[in-house]
Amino acid sequence: MEIIAEIGQNHNGDMKLARDLIIAAKKNGADAVKFQVYDAATLFPRDENPWYDYNLSTELSQKKLSEIAKFCDDLEIEFLASVFDVERVEWLEELGVRRYKVASRSIQDTPLIERLVKTQKPLLVSLGMWKEKTFPTIEASSRIDYLYCVSKYPTPLSDLKLGQVDFSIYSGFSDHTIGITSAIVALARGAKIIEKHFTLDKNMYGPDHNCSMTPNELKKLCHHRDEITILL
Repeated sequence: MEIIAEIGQNHNGDMKLARDLIIAAKKNGADAVKFQVYDAATLFPRDENPWYDYNLSTELSQKKLSEIAKFCDDLEIEFLASVFDVERVEWLEELGVRRYKVASRSIQDTPLIERLVKTQKPLLVSLGMWKEKTFPTIEASSRIDYLYCVSKYPTPLSDLKLGQVDFSIYSGFSDHTIGITSAIVALARGAKIIEKHFTLDKNMYGPDHNCSMTPNELKKLCHHRDEITILL
């Protein structure tokens, strides 16, 4: 069972904070840390978006990504990223990433998906915005792990319906709820991968901090993961 601490935008554009988050994730048991790699002005709307300036400030340059990837290598924790355009796939290929994450909003971005398939690397695919009853058709020679997800930030527990999720089909769960209860339930029901936003302080400025787990919550989640592994 794998725990991915999604740092996402929670570094707030501060490289020291990014490093501190990586250290805390490693210390408290995460198997990987995940960042988001995008052209902010293209990905995020300006109109009716109170976080537009924040989004711009959290865009990671190629140089910063290289520094982050090296820092992860030095700490022996996997560097993982959601990538949102073909240009940045090339950046990540230069860094030698092991696999890629496809965010819910990107599943119908055909040029991006085609480029990711050509890397022949495993894909993690969130299906929060996928409305069809069957999984999307992605013809790839590498492994694809689909993650159950509800695209609400934060997600009310009542909207999850985890009891109806078949984790023999879904590989895991991308969790946007507050707290770690839903992640623990998903693990107990057979999820092999948990992805959850990670922060040092839920009260920090930014749209994702409030539904992120803290280092203490990550430690507890990893403890439950280890105990569930023994029981199953």
